Amino acid sequence: MDFSAQKKNAAAAALEHIENGVSGLGIGTGSTVNELIAMLPQYKDRIETVVSSSEASTQLLQQYGFEVSELNDVGSLELYIDGADEVTKHFDLLKGGGGALTREKILAGAARKFICIADESKLVGMLGSFPLPIEVIPMARSFVGRQSIKMRGQPFWREGYITDNGNEIIDIHNLSIVNPKEMESRLNQIPGVVTVGLFAHRGADVLIIGDATGAKTFQN
Repeated sequence: MDFSAQKKNAAAAALEHIENGVSGLGIGTGSTVNELIAMLPQYKDRIETVVSSSEASTQLLQQYGFEVSELNDVGSLELYIDGADEVTKHFDLLKGGGGALTREKILAGAARKFICIADESKLVGMLGSFPLPIEVIPMARSFVGRQSIKMRGQPFWREGYITDNGNEIIDIHNLSIVNPKEMESRLNQIPGVVTVGLFAHRGADVLIIGDATGAKTFQN
C-alpha cells in the first residue's frame, strides 16, 4: 500500500504548530519528514532558527533555502518534529530505521515540545515488530550483539552502514518490548552503546497520525 498521501497529511497537520512562528525548530529524518521539509518554505519568515538531525535532512533543508544551525549555537529548541518507525498510543516510539537515532534523540531532549508525525501503518499495540536499531562504537559491535541475545533478541549488523557520527548500527529483531522505558534503560547501560532507538523516557508530546482523508492529533 502507498502511504505517501498519509505522510503528506500528517506533515501538513504539523504545520499548524508553526503558523504563529517558532524561535528554534528541530527537524528529524525520514520520508514523512521530507514531506514536511517540502512544505516549510511557506513558513520560512516565521522560523528564526533551524537545526537538523542528519546530514540528509540538512542537505534537503538547504535545497529549500534554509540556513541550518548547530545545536551548540542555539541551545534549546522550541519545537522538534520527527517521524517514527513504530508508535504506540502511550506516545512511546521506536526510531532509527534511517540511522539518525542519536542526533534525533539529542534534538528531542533539547526541545520543549516534540511532535511525532507518521502514517497510520506506524501505529502499533506494542513496539518490536520493526527491528530495534542500536548505535554502537565499532569495537563494541559484537559484544553488544551478544548482550542483546541474552535479552532474547536476534542481532543483525547493518553491514557497510556508518552513521553521521562515525559509528555502526545493530538491528535487533524479534523483541517483545512490553516495557519500553525499562528496555531503553537496560540497553543504554551496555558498554559501547551510544544510544538505542527507543524513545520512551523522552517520548512524543504530540502524535499526528495521517490517514487517507486527513490526520488525527493526540496530545500527551
